[in-house]
Amino acid sequence: MDSSFALLFPARRPMQGFWQSVTGSLAHESESLRDAAIREVREETGLDAARYDLRDWGIENRFEIFKKHQSRFAPGVTHNLEHVFSMVVPEPLPVTLDPAEHLSYKWLPWREAAALTLSWSNRDAILALPQRLGVSER
Repeated sequence: MDSSFALLFPARRPMQGFWQSVTGSLAHESESLRDAAIREVREETGLDAARYDLRDWGIENRFEIFKKHQSRFAPGVTHNLEHVFSMVVPEPLPVTLDPAEHLSYKWLPWREAAALTLSWSNRDAILALPQRLGVSER
């Protein structure tokens, strides 16, 4: 995929207008991070990440969960640990969304995608895409 694109989604329906990349969690303790990423991409987009260039960046972001979102987590969980992956595809592909979770999707130029996301960790990952992919920042 050309560096001018990034894939963003609106978060769950109650948070309309909040654009975010694919996110998720381990299905069980023994699930590998790579397997979790493949599963989450499939569940949220219908795409098979195993068919594409899925890259584990080896980056972990630990952050406090906003109080307004803590009800989505187990009682007592106050922090989240996020692992960064990217997936290179040959062109913007059609995506199948779960209508219970998402309203729509957009393929956007990476700078525009970074400006839309409210998550600092999503923004930082999007801004690092050209360097990570070894392409110029057009």
